[in-house]
Amino acid sequence: MKIWAIADLHLCFGAPDKSMEVFGPAWENYVARIEENWKKIIRPEDLVLLAGDITWAMKLEEAMKDLNWIDALPGTKVILKGNHDYWWPSNKKLVEALPPSIHFVNNSAYTIGDITIGGSRLWDTSEYSFSEYITFVESPLVKEKKIDEREVERIYNRELERLRVSLQQLDSKASYRIAMTHYPPIGADLKETRASKILEEFGINVCVFGHLHNVKKERPLFGEKNQIIYLFTSADYLGFEPILVRG
Repeated sequence: MKIWAIADLHLCFGAPDKSMEVFGPAWENYVARIEENWKKIIRPEDLVLLAGDITWAMKLEEAMKDLNWIDALPGTKVILKGNHDYWWPSNKKLVEALPPSIHFVNNSAYTIGDITIGGSRLWDTSEYSFSEYITFVESPLVKEKKIDEREVERIYNRELERLRVSLQQLDSKASYRIAMTHYPPIGADLKETRASKILEEFGINVCVFGHLHNVKKERPLFGEKNQIIYLFTSADYLGFEPILVRG
């Protein structure tokens, strides 16, 4: 079993008016490119990690169009909630609705073979900034609400607790420990953060995440810190081709 990752698919079968193609040539035919690249490298026995922003759908019923599309692709998939996954329901409803090849992490963990996976969405934090690594483009698809610093910190602390709750449920018998977050858990320069301390506490081998778009590829970012590999997997950064996590 090989492990692959790709985040921020932003599928729009369930919300056809929100295609990411509005962002220009870099996103042209992105859904077809994802499918072509996926089928080219991923086998039915492989595992694929999807760290958030799965679909633009607002309701579970709409999201099922996108989830069924993912289900039809090769491999076992594990998904995590992103900040734009407005459709995400309760764990009970998700268990009942998900197609057979898709599993999730949400205040929970998932284990397959020697691999155990936990994580949480996380949020913005004042601990680090990516402004110098990104070419800012205002989104025509959604207007982000401004949240004051106290509320940002409250949400972030809640997400750190959810991260801990999830990682506490990792299978102690599994030899390979993966954390999924949507927001990066560490700055591009790998300076220690509250999230990275939690990941180290639970002996994580690799953390996959996304969220950032229009990242400047000429700038080095992320890497390995204290035996944890931090792997940035946003679809547009990867050229819409899943990246190998473990061969």
